[in-house]
Amino acid sequence: IAAIGLLAADGPARAAGGPRVYVSQEDGGAVVVIDATRDAVVAHIPVGKRPRGLKVSRDGKFLYVALSGSPRGGPGVDESKLPPADRDADGIGVVDLATNKLLRTFPSGQDPETFDLSADGKLAYISNEETAEMSVLDLAAGKVLQRVKVGKEPEGVTLRPDGKVVYVTCEEENQVAVVDTSTLKVLAHIETGPRPRAIGFSPDGAVAFISSELGAEVNVVDGQTHKVLGAIKIESKAGKPIPPRPMGVVVSRDGSRVFVSNGRGESVAVIDLASRKLVKMLEGVGVRPWGLDVSADGKKVYTANGPSNDVSVVDVRTGKVGKRIKVGGQPWGLVLVP
Repeated sequence: IAAIGLLAADGPARAAGGPRVYVSQEDGGAVVVIDATRDAVVAHIPVGKRPRGLKVSRDGKFLYVALSGSPRGGPGVDESKLPPADRDADGIGVVDLATNKLLRTFPSGQDPETFDLSADGKLAYISNEETAEMSVLDLAAGKVLQRVKVGKEPEGVTLRPDGKVVYVTCEEENQVAVVDTSTLKVLAHIETGPRPRAIGFSPDGAVAFISSELGAEVNVVDGQTHKVLGAIKIESKAGKPIPPRPMGVVVSRDGSRVFVSNGRGESVAVIDLASRKLVKMLEGVGVRPWGLDVSADGKKVYTANGPSNDVSVVDVRTGKVGKRIKVGGQPWGLVLVP
């Protein structure tokens, strides 16, 4: 299959046959497909080792998934006893959503975790956690064009809506690297709270919201000057054994709300984008929610809960979990196609 056929077209993605939720199984080697009308699993797509970050092309034809040959570590894991990495397994997998088949795997740099796509669908900007780099992948040629040193343990990657800069969170540095997409030079480093994880931009690119896992806050940054404007503390109900640990960030499609998954805090924070204030906490959504997305109408939030191997469907108005969908395989990334 010619790589040129994998380029995304302009316009928002639409799922054939109704809205779909795609969930990566970090331990299962597959992407699980959920029918969002019935909130039921309808398919499993084998993709390769340790799938995490997910993106859908703008025309809704292809799903891109970050695959890693590095063994899974994390809290409580003795990394000296882990098996050696399989570098041949690293890559960005390309799934045809018409057939739910993996078409091919592009090179990605070492241990890709998350990534974002350029507005024209020609490039992918990829975090390489183990090498402190961001790789730039040409999706037509299937080649990495350049690797940019950004900082230790890069994870979250998000382009500003105008595509002129890309933000990359660097967990160990407590910084976000700002990279000019025309020159691929680092323009600035933004100091954040401890262990920044993910970024969401307002639709006009004026403001960025950056989750700080160990700071229990979301840093608010001027998206043009890259200056910190303040921080939104994420507080849970009194008596919770583990405080919120902000992880994933997604902005609602109407640009009115910012949703933040809180990991071991087992909650999702809802922030009013205009006022930059925490307006609601959706409590008890699942065990360590990480990847998340919001339905097109903003009424439902889906969270990927790794340790409990399920996806929660949360009613935003009531804050109640309407359903838990068993998916298995340590779900990590999640994306909804309306």
